[in-house]
Amino acid sequence: MAAKDRDRFSTATRIRLLGEQTAARVYRSQTRRQARRSRLTGRAAFLALVVCSLVVALAYPMRSYVSQQGEIAEQERRAAEAARRVEELKDEKARLQDPAYVRRLAREHLHYLLPGETGFTVDDPDAEQRPRADQGAEDRPWYDNLWDGVDHADRP
Repeated sequence: MAAKDRDRFSTATRIRLLGEQTAARVYRSQTRRQARRSRLTGRAAFLALVVCSLVVALAYPMRSYVSQQGEIAEQERRAAEAARRVEELKDEKARLQDPAYVRRLAREHLHYLLPGETGFTVDDPDAEQRPRADQGAEDRPWYDNLWDGVDHADRP
């Protein structure tokens, strides 16, 4: 047993064992590297190329599709708004067929009177005689806008 122990602890035996362990480690690391390399095969690279090509080929049509869907939604909204406006105008047209409604509008906006009626204009002493300059045309009476147009017609 002494010879066996001596062989076991001899320098040559230790160097041989160390070399075998090192060779085993190198072999395992090489197989790992090869396994990593072998994961990306030619088929996998071709598949990745096909997938990337499909993504690039479909990107523009998808973008166009999404933008067209937005435009369609906008046009549908405008069509619904136009249909609503058409209904309002049809209602207004029907009201204008009624003579009583037309008379009422003439009295309110044009200050018309029926024969035999007496019209009165009440002046408010606290009100300004001329409308303010910052007052918009829609806020003033129609006749003030008319006179302003006549006064400013010949000015450069």
